[in-house]
Amino acid sequence: MTSEQPIRDMEHIPAPLRPLMAALCEVGAQLAHTIQRGPLGAALGEEVGVNTGGDGQKALDIIADDAFAARLKSAGVRWYASEEQEEVVELDPAGAYALAIDPLDGSSNIDVNVSIGTIFSVFQAKAGGDESVLRPASEQIAGGYIIYGPQTMLVVTFGAGTQEYLLDPDSRQFVLINAAVKVPATSHEFAINASNYRHWPNPIRAYIDDCIAGAEGPRDKDFNMRWVASLVAETHRILSRGGVFLYPGDKRKGYEKGRLRMVYECAPIAFVIEQAGGMATDGQDQILGQAATRLHQRTPFVFGSAEKVARVATYHDLPESEVSALFGKRGLFRA
Repeated sequence: MTSEQPIRDMEHIPAPLRPLMAALCEVGAQLAHTIQRGPLGAALGEEVGVNTGGDGQKALDIIADDAFAARLKSAGVRWYASEEQEEVVELDPAGAYALAIDPLDGSSNIDVNVSIGTIFSVFQAKAGGDESVLRPASEQIAGGYIIYGPQTMLVVTFGAGTQEYLLDPDSRQFVLINAAVKVPATSHEFAINASNYRHWPNPIRAYIDDCIAGAEGPRDKDFNMRWVASLVAETHRILSRGGVFLYPGDKRKGYEKGRLRMVYECAPIAFVIEQAGGMATDGQDQILGQAATRLHQRTPFVFGSAEKVARVATYHDLPESEVSALFGKRGLFRA
C-alpha cells in the first residue's frame, strides 16, 4: 500500500467508521496482491485443518484471518467474530465496534482462479462479545464484502443505500464507482447447486421445476442456471444482473438449515442486497428480522431481485399436493 488513504472517497463513509473501513481495505488490497501472485508466493489452497463448523481450512483462510485480526486491533474494533475462530475474540477493550467476518469466502475456488472474497458485518459493541454479534441482523451499522476477481471491489452499505468501490491497480486505492447500486428488478437467471435436487424440500423443487420447464411451463419463459460455489461471486453477479440465489436446507444430515452462516455471511449479504432494492429471506422470512443464538449458526438463504425472492416464499404457501406435483399440474400462475 501507498501512504495515501486506502479509500479515495472517504466522504461517503460515516466519519466514525472510517478507521475501520480503512483497515478492512488495507488488508483487502494486501490479500488481493497475495491472491494475484498465487503459487509464486505460497500454496494458498493447501489444506491446513478444519474450522469449528467442520469445513476444511485452506492456507489462505488462515492468512486472511490473521491479517484482519492484527490490523483491526488498532481500528476501533473491540470484538472480532470470525468463521475461523471458535469464539468471539476481544481485540481492543476500548473499541466501539464488533465485527463479524468470513475472512476468505469461497475457499474451494482458490486453486481454480475463480472469484473469492471477504464478507463482514459491523455492530456497535456491547459489554460481551456474544451479545455484540448475536442480535437482530437489522441492528447492523455496516455490512459488505470485498471480491477478489478480475477486479478487486468493495461493496458496502451503512444503511443508506449500497456503494461500490474499485481497487485502482495503479494508486492501490479503493475508488467509488457507484454510490447507489441497485439490484435489477428482472432477470432470467437463478443460482442453485442442482446436484442436491433429490434432497431439497418440495417447495424448492417445485420452484426450480417451473424454471427448468421454461417457455412450456407455468412461467412461460426460459431461464439460465448459474452456480459458482462462492457466495461473494454469486452476490456480485446478482447485484450486477439480477436473478435469485438459493441455498435451502435439505434432507442430508448437517444440512437441515443449509450451510451458510447467519452472523458473518447471510446477515451482511442480506443488508447489502436489501439496501440495493432486493430481498433476502430464509426461503420464507426476511433475514434482517432474525437473530442467531450461536456464532456459527446456519440458515437457509434465498436472495436477489425482490419479485423472485417473494415468489420463492409463495411456493412454501402452496398445498402439499401442488408442490409435490409436476409443473404441468401446478396452478400457481394460472388465471
